[in-house]
Amino acid sequence: MELGRAVDVYLRHIALERGLSAHTVAAYRRDLAGYLEWLAAHDITDTDDVTAALVTSFAAERASLQPPPAATSLARLQSSVRGLHRFLVREGITTADPSERLRPPKAPQRLPKALSIAQIEALLDAAGPAPGPVPGTTPVAGEEALIPLRDRALLELLYATGARVSEIMQLDVDDLAHGDVLRVRGKGAKERIVPVGSYARAAVDAYLARARPELSRRGRASPRLFLGARGAPLSRQGAWLVIQAAADRAGLYAHVSPHTFRHSFATHLLQGGADVRVVQELLGHASVATTQIYTHVTADALRDVYLTSHPRAR
Repeated sequence: MELGRAVDVYLRHIALERGLSAHTVAAYRRDLAGYLEWLAAHDITDTDDVTAALVTSFAAERASLQPPPAATSLARLQSSVRGLHRFLVREGITTADPSERLRPPKAPQRLPKALSIAQIEALLDAAGPAPGPVPGTTPVAGEEALIPLRDRALLELLYATGARVSEIMQLDVDDLAHGDVLRVRGKGAKERIVPVGSYARAAVDAYLARARPELSRRGRASPRLFLGARGAPLSRQGAWLVIQAAADRAGLYAHVSPHTFRHSFATHLLQGGADVRVVQELLGHASVATTQIYTHVTADALRDVYLTSHPRAR
């Protein structure tokens, strides 16, 4: 089969049958486009002509680029190539997998960056005022009131649930119809139920009653929970800008991203005594091994407390 066609078939498979996110599919597409370009430069255009030596040579050449690519980027690239060839063998398009001996570089384990509880509280306060009593369905007039209500609700929900920003951006108003729990659609279209604390629920209720009706009137009717200033669904980039603006106002000059809320959520739960498997379920991790990275963070915190508190620690 012609390689370009094979890649198209594979990308449709991971998007439609495996249900990978559009972001992941786009990353695979970029990786495989570079792979096809490299093979074409070596006069390889058919799946049957790809050999193990070619795959190894491609991986080695990419690893030797200057400046050297990150280990995570190389690992993802090799994962894309291996996934393609395994798929071709499984579908009977080719008889051998030329990538079977390819071993991705071991990425260094990076501990996630989490904010302290005080920093999280400062960030939330900088996004908008804490909600007071919700006066029925009367919306608050004025742009200066609408956007802070939305921003506070967004950041409270990110921290309260530990959900990915893409999951929060996909929420519809109806997803909040279950009281103190939230239905979240995660990777691979898998759904999970996550509790929503009273602070986040109050902030979302204030946004729904006071701000969202006016934002909704500015654009086409949309079921999405979070809307932009013109009434269209808020984008991931829009959420990132909300977080950056709040971080600047709070004086947090370290890198703060939507994922910072997810890391902080997990770290604070474990520090509070939550079981790692409960945190795994809340985060939607397929494997507990992914969640266990946060136990290293809490172990470091315990070690610091021990060293500063025990009279014979040093």
